[in-house]
Amino acid sequence: MKKLGILTIGQSPREDVTPQFREILGNKVDIIERGALDSLNEADLSDINPKQGEVTYISKLRNGGSVKISKEKLIPLLQNELELLQDEAYVIVMLCTGDFPQLSSEKLILFPDKILTHLTKATFKKGRLGLIIPLEEQKESLLKKWKSLGMPIEVQAASPYADSAFKAAGEKLKKQGVTLIIMDCMGYNKKHKVVVTESTNLPVVLSQSIVASVAKEYLI
Repeated sequence: MKKLGILTIGQSPREDVTPQFREILGNKVDIIERGALDSLNEADLSDINPKQGEVTYISKLRNGGSVKISKEKLIPLLQNELELLQDEAYVIVMLCTGDFPQLSSEKLILFPDKILTHLTKATFKKGRLGLIIPLEEQKESLLKKWKSLGMPIEVQAASPYADSAFKAAGEKLKKQGVTLIIMDCMGYNKKHKVVVTESTNLPVVLSQSIVASVAKEYLI
């Protein structure tokens, strides 16, 4: 049986994410997980907090909490876990929609940011794009990622790891005139998508399900 490796920027396992992958992949694929922060203890976690001006990510911890992470400090931790994961996995999914060109592996890595931007560019020709992102401080870096589409973009923040106002975020985007909403984080799940879809009556793209479907094509 082939194995899908899931590499999270936080701690594994990610039971808030893997059910969506299991639903799409069925019982024909094994899922193995590793996290960039798996080797860190609680004291170490404070050392990875971003400083002002650093690219910031957020991810889930095993205890149910979340942590903000400096991208600069994250890269070597991810590479260490990736080198272990590639020994077991047939295909690897990077469980983050951020940009990680620094990572390298002997195995195929599916990067959600590339999948999402290329899919959107291929299918969304006119209109105003709406993004829901986890943190307000991520806005500028994520706008750079999407600017290649050459269309107007509106952004609202709602964290998947807190009691966020997804309904309000969707309604604000709709008032701003967007015609497509992308939930730009692998932490968003189907429940989050339902709230946004029902509050806007707009097409909503969920990163988890898109990436899991692409992984299926390589594995089954």
